[in-house]
Amino acid sequence: MPSQSETIIRGLLASADIEVNGSNPWDIQIHDDRFYRRVLSEIELGLGESYMDGWWDCQAIDQFVDRALRARLERKIQGNWKILFHLLRYRLFNLQTSSRAFKVGEHHYDLGNDLYRAMLDKRLNYTCAYWRDASNLDEAQEAKLDLICRKIGLKPGMTVLELGCGWGSFAKYAAEKYGAEVLGVTVSAEQVELGMEMCRGLPIELRLQDYREVSGEYDRVISIGIMEHVGHKNYQDYMEVVNRTLRPGGIGFFHTIGTYFRGKGNNPWTEKYIFPNSMLPSIARLTAAMEDLFVMEDWHNFGPDYDPTLMAWHANFELAWPKLKDRYGERFYRMWRYYLLSSAGGFRSRKTQLWQVVFTRIGDPQPDCRKL
Repeated sequence: MPSQSETIIRGLLASADIEVNGSNPWDIQIHDDRFYRRVLSEIELGLGESYMDGWWDCQAIDQFVDRALRARLERKIQGNWKILFHLLRYRLFNLQTSSRAFKVGEHHYDLGNDLYRAMLDKRLNYTCAYWRDASNLDEAQEAKLDLICRKIGLKPGMTVLELGCGWGSFAKYAAEKYGAEVLGVTVSAEQVELGMEMCRGLPIELRLQDYREVSGEYDRVISIGIMEHVGHKNYQDYMEVVNRTLRPGGIGFFHTIGTYFRGKGNNPWTEKYIFPNSMLPSIARLTAAMEDLFVMEDWHNFGPDYDPTLMAWHANFELAWPKLKDRYGERFYRMWRYYLLSSAGGFRSRKTQLWQVVFTRIGDPQPDCRKL
């Protein structure tokens, strides 16, 4: 006879058209009956960890997660003290202080350049691509970089400060294609080392530095994928850094994952295994931090483009795995596969979004980015 936990979980999944041990690609195959109690008690953390432990499998995790999120199954399990504690941590404490800033670099971005070179496009963009007129990942990532350059009105000789520069993919593109001079900062030592090698001979400097420590004045101040690590208690600090470093008449820009509700960090599994101390911003909190400093000129949402980006990364990862497996191991494989595919499901369900925002100082003329 099934346990009460199994009955509850089966019923929840059935409401999302997911069948335990069913034949559809999105159905889950249970290998260990402890799965039911673990997921019921630990929700997202239990789901991800039990997959890493081999307690269940699914042919198409992206489709499974998409269906679960569209049915809002997480809202149907209420009152779990562990989940409440996780939310309170983000509401009460600043988990993205300067002393904590480098943790995500060491934990995630310093995993190994061999992994990222195998998974990403040729320019090593680790943010959402722009697929409107593209047929493959390399084209879509270059389209994203060019879109940003056009939105900020980049011209030869301009100086750009990039807060959170990754391996220098934007910096290299902006210097090569637009004649810009770029300073980028990141919390990953591995990114600085490889990025400077890739940008050799160009007017580019990449530094291992927290965004709060930068100085100087620049024609453009941008970030592509750092806001997820800033935290809501620091959005005002971020905007004040931009205000301090942006020349009169300059343009600010950020590209970030976002969500349609405020007050929530990453789910506990992502927090523990992928991005420690991270938090997805909401529109309300970002615009509140911009008040009395900037005018929002353009807000562009192309969240659905992250789905094919993540699926392309997953395809590259699977193709490269035979060469990576001896270094990373089977548990890492299941963790990374779950990360990429569950993230794709999150964007497909539209629980998570991708925003590009252009902004200027109050009183400055409006740029022509809205014509793109």
